[in-house]
Amino acid sequence: MATEIKAPTFPESVAEGSVAAWHKKPGDSVERDELIVEIETDKVVLEVLAPEAGTLTEMLAEEGDTVQSEQVLGRLGEGKAAGGGNKSDKKADQKAAAPSDAKAENSAGGGKKHQVKAPTFPESIQEGTVATWHKQVGEAVKRDEVLVDIETDKVVLEVVAPADGALADIKAEEGSQVESEAVLAIFVEGAGGDNAAPAETAAADGDESIDEKVGDKILAPAARKMVAEHDLDVNAIQGTGKGGRILKEDVQKAIKEGTAKKSAAKPASARQQAAPATPVVEGERPEKRVPMSRLRKTIAKRLVEAQQTAAMLTTYNEVDMGAVMGLRAQYKDTFLKAHDVKLGFMGFFVKAASEALKRFPDVNASIDGTDIVYHGYQDIGVAVSTDRGLVVPVLRDTDSMKIADVEKGIVDFGKRARDGKLGIDEMQGGTFTITNGGIFGSLMSTPIINPPQTAILGMHKIQERPMAVNGKVEIRPMMYLALSYDHRMIDGKDAVQFLVTIKELLEDPARLLLDV
Repeated sequence: MATEIKAPTFPESVAEGSVAAWHKKPGDSVERDELIVEIETDKVVLEVLAPEAGTLTEMLAEEGDTVQSEQVLGRLGEGKAAGGGNKSDKKADQKAAAPSDAKAENSAGGGKKHQVKAPTFPESIQEGTVATWHKQVGEAVKRDEVLVDIETDKVVLEVVAPADGALADIKAEEGSQVESEAVLAIFVEGAGGDNAAPAETAAADGDESIDEKVGDKILAPAARKMVAEHDLDVNAIQGTGKGGRILKEDVQKAIKEGTAKKSAAKPASARQQAAPATPVVEGERPEKRVPMSRLRKTIAKRLVEAQQTAAMLTTYNEVDMGAVMGLRAQYKDTFLKAHDVKLGFMGFFVKAASEALKRFPDVNASIDGTDIVYHGYQDIGVAVSTDRGLVVPVLRDTDSMKIADVEKGIVDFGKRARDGKLGIDEMQGGTFTITNGGIFGSLMSTPIINPPQTAILGMHKIQERPMAVNGKVEIRPMMYLALSYDHRMIDGKDAVQFLVTIKELLEDPARLLLDV
C-alpha cells in the first residue's frame, strides 16, 4: 500500500511554499525519518522526512512548484529499490553471493555511504564557516549525534549523523567557508568503533582513519597522533569515549594537566621540541592574530551601518529602584516556588517598556526605506552576551506576557544562546530592544540602535547615591537609564517622555497593574 508524502502544516502567517529540492528520485530506497524533500517558505526552509521505510515511487510536485499546506508531494511504496537497477535476476545473483564475501566486506567497516551536507541556509544567509568537528575520521558515532557545527552570521547550526557509523572522509576542514548544502564529509554506516579493523591490520595498511588498540586502551586516530607527538603514557590517560575510547580531547586535557608524562625524564631540548596544542607566541611583547568570527563580522557591520544611516541621539534619566528591589525581596521566595524561576529586574523593565511602547507608538515603529511601519504589537529583543558575541533573541507579544513568562523566556534564551542553540527566527522581527550593561558593572553607556528599529533602552548598574527626597538627603539605590533613538522618526519630546514613563512605572510598580 502506498504511503503519501505530504507537505508540513504551515503556520497561519505562511500561505504557501515552493519545492526547493528533492533529495530522492523515483526508485530510490528510503529509510524511515530520512530527508526526502525540502519546502521553502518566505520565512524558513522546512524538511519533509520519510514517514516509513520504502521506495519513492512517485513525485507529484516538481522542484520549483508552489504547494499548499499538507499537499501531497509524492508517494512511497513498500520494499526497497535494488541498487543499480530493478532487474530480478541481478537481485537474485546478489542474494546468491558467498557468505564469506559478505563477511569480508563487513569486516572492512563497509556499509551504506552518505554525504554529510551543510544545512539549507535561509535566503538571508549566503554561506557559513565550519566551526568545529566534534567527531574525527574513524571515530564511532551514534545516529543523531552532532558531527560538526556550522557558524553563520546569525546562529550556529548543528549537523548530525544520519545513522550509526563513522566518518570516512572530511571534505571541509575547520575554518573553511561552505555554501548551502555543500558536502562536508562522507559517512559510512556501521563503520568505526567495534566494527573497525584490528590494530594489526590498520598498521599494516598504514590507514590512520581507524582506531588503534594499545594495551588495554583504544585510541581514536587524532588522539593517537597527539600521543605520539608528545610521547605520552597512554595508560595514564582516562578515555571518555564509547567503551573507554581515548579521544583527542582526553589527550589535550592530559597535556594541560601534565598527568600523562612518561616516567623517564627527557632532555630539555627534546621537551622543547614537543609542540604544545596551541602555538605560543614568544618574546617580551607577544601578539596573536586570529581571524574574526562570522558573527563578529556581522555585528561590526551592523553597528557601523546603524551609526552611518540613523540620526542617532541619546537621552538619559535615572530611576530609584527601591520599590522594585523591595518587591523582589518580599516575594522572591514565593515567586521561585510558584514559577520555578527567579524574580529578576528584567521582567519589570520589559513590562514597563511594553506599556510605554503602547503610549508612544513612534518608538515602537520601524523605518523601511522611505516608509514608516507602525507595529500593533510589542516584540522586545533582549541582548544576550555569549563567547561568540552579542545576540538579541526576541520575546513576542510582551504586552500579554506575565512577569514570570518574561523571566522564563530570558533564562531560556540565555542558556540556549551560550550553547549556540538559538534559531534564526528567534532573533528576527523585534520592534524594540533592551540591553543591560549593568550586569557587567557599567554605570552609564550609549547603546546603539538595532536596525530597522528606531530605539533601544540601556540599563545600568544599581548604585547607592545620596538623593534629595522631600527636602532631606537619603541614600537611594539609583540606576541611570539611556534611550538611544533615531531622530528621523522620533522627536526629542517623545523620546524624553517615553523614558520618563518607564521611570515612573518602575518607581511605582503598582502603575503596571492599574494601567495608569
